[in-house]
Amino acid sequence: MQLSVTFRHMDSTEALKDYAREKIDRIRKYFPDPIKAHVVLACDRGYNHIADVMITLHNGIFLKGEETTEDMYSSIDLVMAKIERQVRRYKEKIRHHKGLESIHGQREIIHSVVEVQGEAETQTGGEGTPEAEPRIIKKSKFFAKPMVTKEAVMQMNLLGNDFLVFTNASSHEVNVVYRRGDGTYGLIETGQGAQKH
Repeated sequence: MQLSVTFRHMDSTEALKDYAREKIDRIRKYFPDPIKAHVVLACDRGYNHIADVMITLHNGIFLKGEETTEDMYSSIDLVMAKIERQVRRYKEKIRHHKGLESIHGQREIIHSVVEVQGEAETQTGGEGTPEAEPRIIKKSKFFAKPMVTKEAVMQMNLLGNDFLVFTNASSHEVNVVYRRGDGTYGLIETGQGAQKH
Protein backbone atom coordinates (compact mmCIF):
# COMPACT_ATOMS: atom_id res chain seq x y z
CA MET A 1 0.00 0.00 0.00
CA GLN A 2 1.23 3.48 -0.86
CA LEU A 3 0.86 5.85 2.07
CA SER A 4 1.70 9.52 2.20
CA VAL A 5 1.35 11.54 5.38
CA THR A 6 1.31 15.34 5.39
CA PHE A 7 1.77 17.32 8.60
CA ARG A 8 0.33 20.83 8.82
CA HIS A 9 1.04 23.27 11.64
CA MET A 10 2.71 20.55 13.69
CA ASP A 11 5.96 18.60 13.86
CA SER A 12 6.32 15.48 11.76
CA THR A 13 6.86 12.34 13.87
CA GLU A 14 7.57 8.75 12.86
CA ALA A 15 5.36 7.54 15.72
CA LEU A 16 2.28 9.25 14.22
CA LYS A 17 3.16 8.02 10.71
CA ASP A 18 3.49 4.44 11.98
CA TYR A 19 0.24 4.71 13.93
CA ALA A 20 -1.64 5.98 10.86
CA ARG A 21 -0.15 3.20 8.71
CA GLU A 22 -1.14 0.54 11.24
CA LYS A 23 -4.74 1.81 11.37
CA ILE A 24 -5.08 2.14 7.58
CA ASP A 25 -3.66 -1.37 7.08
CA ARG A 26 -6.80 -2.70 8.77
CA ILE A 27 -8.78 -1.79 5.63
CA ARG A 28 -6.79 -4.49 3.81
CA LYS A 29 -8.76 -7.21 5.58
CA TYR A 30 -11.71 -6.08 3.44
CA PHE A 31 -9.75 -5.33 0.27
CA PRO A 32 -6.41 -7.15 -0.05
CA ASP A 33 -5.62 -5.42 -3.36
CA PRO A 34 -3.02 -2.63 -3.34
CA ILE A 35 -4.47 0.71 -2.28
CA LYS A 36 -3.23 4.28 -1.92
CA ALA A 37 -3.84 6.44 1.12
CA HIS A 38 -3.17 10.10 1.80
CA VAL A 39 -3.37 11.29 5.39
CA VAL A 40 -3.28 14.92 6.45
CA LEU A 41 -2.59 15.50 10.15
CA ALA A 42 -3.08 19.09 11.21
CA CYS A 43 -3.21 21.12 14.39
CA ASP A 44 -5.59 24.08 14.52
CA ARG A 45 -5.49 26.72 17.31
CA GLY A 46 -3.05 24.57 19.25
CA TYR A 47 -5.63 22.08 20.53
CA ASN A 48 -7.77 20.87 17.59
CA HIS A 49 -6.02 17.82 16.16
CA ILE A 50 -7.47 17.00 12.73
CA ALA A 51 -7.00 13.69 10.92
CA ASP A 52 -8.15 13.78 7.28
CA VAL A 53 -7.86 10.47 5.39
CA MET A 54 -8.45 9.74 1.69
CA ILE A 55 -8.07 6.12 0.54
CA THR A 56 -8.14 5.05 -3.12
CA LEU A 57 -9.09 1.42 -3.71
CA HIS A 58 -7.87 -0.73 -6.60
CA ASN A 59 -11.10 -0.17 -8.55
CA GLY A 60 -11.05 3.64 -8.32
CA ILE A 61 -13.50 3.98 -5.41
CA PHE A 62 -12.56 6.65 -2.85
CA LEU A 63 -13.06 6.38 0.92
CA LYS A 64 -12.81 9.62 2.89
CA GLY A 65 -13.18 10.76 6.46
CA GLU A 66 -12.15 13.55 8.80
CA GLU A 67 -12.24 13.77 12.59
CA THR A 68 -11.14 16.38 15.11
CA THR A 69 -10.33 15.84 18.79
CA GLU A 70 -7.87 17.24 21.31
CA ASP A 71 -5.52 14.27 20.76
CA MET A 72 -4.12 13.25 17.36
CA TYR A 73 -4.13 9.53 18.16
CA SER A 74 -7.84 9.76 19.06
CA SER A 75 -8.54 11.66 15.83
CA ILE A 76 -6.83 8.90 13.82
CA ASP A 77 -8.78 6.22 15.73
CA LEU A 78 -12.12 7.96 15.14
CA VAL A 79 -11.59 8.70 11.45
CA MET A 80 -10.52 5.12 10.73
CA ALA A 81 -13.51 3.77 12.71
CA LYS A 82 -15.76 5.98 10.54
CA ILE A 83 -14.13 4.72 7.32
CA GLU A 84 -14.34 1.12 8.52
CA ARG A 85 -18.09 1.55 9.16
CA GLN A 86 -18.49 2.88 5.60
CA VAL A 87 -16.55 -0.09 4.24
CA ARG A 88 -18.65 -2.62 6.15
CA ARG A 89 -21.86 -0.94 4.94
CA TYR A 90 -20.85 -0.95 1.27
CA LYS A 91 -18.41 -3.90 1.26
CA GLU A 92 -20.20 -6.08 -1.30
CA LYS A 93 -21.04 -3.17 -3.62
CA ILE A 94 -17.44 -1.95 -3.50
CA ARG A 95 -16.10 -5.44 -4.24
CA HIS A 96 -18.36 -5.75 -7.27
CA HIS A 97 -17.62 -2.26 -8.60
CA LYS A 98 -15.99 -2.87 -11.98
CA GLY A 99 -13.91 0.28 -12.10
CA LEU A 100 -15.49 1.70 -15.25
CA GLU A 101 -13.37 4.80 -15.25
CA SER A 102 -10.82 5.17 -17.97
CA ILE A 103 -9.12 8.34 -19.07
CA HIS A 104 -11.35 8.28 -22.20
CA GLY A 105 -14.62 8.13 -20.25
CA GLN A 106 -13.76 10.87 -17.78
CA ARG A 107 -15.03 14.40 -18.36
CA GLU A 108 -12.99 17.39 -17.25
CA ILE A 109 -14.95 19.70 -14.95
CA ILE A 110 -13.90 23.17 -13.78
CA HIS A 111 -15.11 24.23 -10.35
CA SER A 112 -15.00 27.94 -9.51
CA VAL A 113 -15.62 29.80 -6.28
CA VAL A 114 -17.44 33.04 -7.06
CA GLU A 115 -17.69 36.04 -4.80
CA VAL A 116 -20.09 38.93 -5.31
CA GLN A 117 -18.35 41.87 -3.67
CA GLY A 118 -21.53 43.76 -2.71
CA GLU A 119 -23.18 40.68 -1.16
CA ALA A 120 -20.09 39.82 0.89
CA GLU A 121 -19.97 43.33 2.33
CA THR A 122 -23.71 43.36 3.07
CA GLN A 123 -23.45 40.07 4.97
CA THR A 124 -20.65 41.44 7.13
CA GLY A 125 -22.48 44.65 7.95
CA GLY A 126 -20.92 46.87 5.29
CA GLU A 127 -22.78 48.75 2.61
CA GLY A 128 -22.89 46.71 -0.56
CA THR A 129 -23.84 47.81 -4.02
CA PRO A 130 -26.53 45.65 -5.63
CA GLU A 131 -24.98 46.01 -9.10
CA ALA A 132 -21.60 44.52 -8.03
CA GLU A 133 -20.18 42.02 -10.52
CA PRO A 134 -19.35 38.44 -9.48
CA ARG A 135 -15.63 37.71 -9.32
CA ILE A 136 -13.97 34.28 -9.52
CA ILE A 137 -11.64 33.94 -6.55
CA LYS A 138 -10.61 30.29 -6.94
CA LYS A 139 -10.65 27.64 -9.68
CA SER A 140 -9.96 23.93 -9.53
CA LYS A 141 -10.18 21.11 -12.03
CA PHE A 142 -11.40 17.56 -11.47
CA PHE A 143 -12.57 14.66 -13.59
CA ALA A 144 -16.13 13.29 -13.54
CA LYS A 145 -15.63 9.53 -13.65
CA PRO A 146 -17.97 7.18 -15.52
CA MET A 147 -20.43 5.46 -13.15
CA VAL A 148 -23.99 4.25 -13.03
CA THR A 149 -26.30 6.21 -10.73
CA LYS A 150 -26.27 3.72 -7.85
CA GLU A 151 -22.44 3.72 -7.85
CA ALA A 152 -22.44 7.53 -7.82
CA VAL A 153 -24.75 7.55 -4.77
CA MET A 154 -22.46 5.03 -3.02
CA GLN A 155 -19.34 7.09 -3.88
CA MET A 156 -21.00 10.29 -2.64
CA ASN A 157 -21.83 8.59 0.67
CA LEU A 158 -18.32 7.13 1.01
CA LEU A 159 -16.87 10.61 0.55
CA GLY A 160 -19.35 12.14 3.00
CA ASN A 161 -20.39 14.72 0.40
CA ASP A 162 -23.82 16.22 -0.25
CA PHE A 163 -23.43 15.91 -4.04
CA LEU A 164 -21.27 14.23 -6.67
CA VAL A 165 -20.65 15.16 -10.31
CA PHE A 166 -20.07 12.10 -12.51
CA THR A 167 -20.24 10.90 -16.11
CA ASN A 168 -23.25 8.64 -16.59
CA ALA A 169 -21.83 5.35 -17.90
CA SER A 170 -24.97 4.75 -20.02
CA SER A 171 -25.56 8.17 -21.58
CA HIS A 172 -21.94 9.46 -21.38
CA GLU A 173 -23.35 12.81 -20.20
CA VAL A 174 -22.43 14.74 -17.06
CA ASN A 175 -24.89 14.04 -14.21
CA VAL A 176 -25.13 15.18 -10.59
CA VAL A 177 -26.49 13.16 -7.67
CA TYR A 178 -27.30 15.01 -4.47
CA ARG A 179 -28.70 14.40 -1.01
CA ARG A 180 -32.14 15.93 -0.39
CA GLY A 181 -33.38 17.26 2.93
CA ASP A 182 -35.96 14.46 3.26
CA GLY A 183 -33.31 11.70 3.12
CA THR A 184 -33.86 10.80 -0.55
CA TYR A 185 -31.47 11.49 -3.41
CA GLY A 186 -31.84 13.74 -6.42
CA LEU A 187 -30.40 13.20 -9.90
CA ILE A 188 -29.69 16.00 -12.37
CA GLU A 189 -29.20 14.79 -15.95
CA THR A 190 -27.76 16.82 -18.81
CA GLY A 191 -27.64 16.42 -22.59
CA GLN A 192 -29.39 13.55 -24.37
CA GLY A 193 -30.10 11.67 -21.12
CA ALA A 194 -32.29 14.52 -19.91
CA GLN A 195 -34.27 14.61 -23.19
CA LYS A 196 -35.26 10.93 -23.00
CA HIS A 197 -37.59 11.55 -20.02
